[in-house]
Amino acid sequence: MNPIAGLDMAKGESQVQASLDQSKPYGKCFSMKHIKEELDHFLDYLKEIEEVTG
Repeated sequence: MNPIAGLDMAKGESQVQASLDQSKPYGKCFSMKHIKEELDHFLDYLKEIEEVTG
């Protein structure tokens, strides 16, 4: 697998979408504000993808 996390960054907020492979989206796209709590959630999301893909 080649996991990918894509960020569309804008002022104060980003859109996030991850894929386990080119054609396998992981979960739904979500937005996150650039605040500690939401950045912590994003980090947990990346760790979850890491666990799933090994």
